[in-house]
Amino acid sequence: MARILCIETTTTNCSVALANNGEVIALKEDMGLNYSHAERLHIYIQEVLDEAGVAKNALEAIAVSKGPGSYTGLRIGVSSAKGLSFALSIPLISTNTLKALAMQSSASDVKYVIPLLDARRMEVYSAIYDADFYELRGIEAQIIDEHSFADYLNAGKTVFIGDGAKKLEDIIKHPNACFNTEALPSAREMALLADAKNKISDIEDVAYFEPFYLKDFQINNPKK
Repeated sequence: MARILCIETTTTNCSVALANNGEVIALKEDMGLNYSHAERLHIYIQEVLDEAGVAKNALEAIAVSKGPGSYTGLRIGVSSAKGLSFALSIPLISTNTLKALAMQSSASDVKYVIPLLDARRMEVYSAIYDADFYELRGIEAQIIDEHSFADYLNAGKTVFIGDGAKKLEDIIKHPNACFNTEALPSAREMALLADAKNKISDIEDVAYFEPFYLKDFQINNPKK
């Protein structure tokens, strides 16, 4: 059995899941609007272990959502994950925050899924995936406008998912645009990603691993 504890703290959602062979067997999260990681993360960790009847020393690995996202949230999540990994002498696995967010999309007849996390003003963190969640464009920090993602929208149905999608919903009226503005990254979708990495021993160096903060923003000029 591959029991992996998954920790997601990149946004206001403090989320912890226990997965067994890629299947979530216990989940605890706070989908509120305020950050509660410092107060709730370790409580949630103990609660999912108790719910599943699994002791900490029975875990095979610790997985953490690596970002981008909230600086403070990332620091808390990564510090906790590294501490558990070191104390239990088990591997540390990092997972792609935006891919896990994209995997929440369940819309049909989709050509592209674009997860977006709110940064500030008209800035977002984004990546682009096809309907099978294969990465077409890696994570970027960008300033959005009414011309953003025009090529993808013109090519087919495009789902924008995440709290950053709220900004696009106000300015993009393309008929191929669909929006899920309520979704936040969750430890639930981390389970499959973490299990896949664990199977090939794709792990992090606990001493040197740092979150993926991603600072620089790009302005995407419309094509003429």
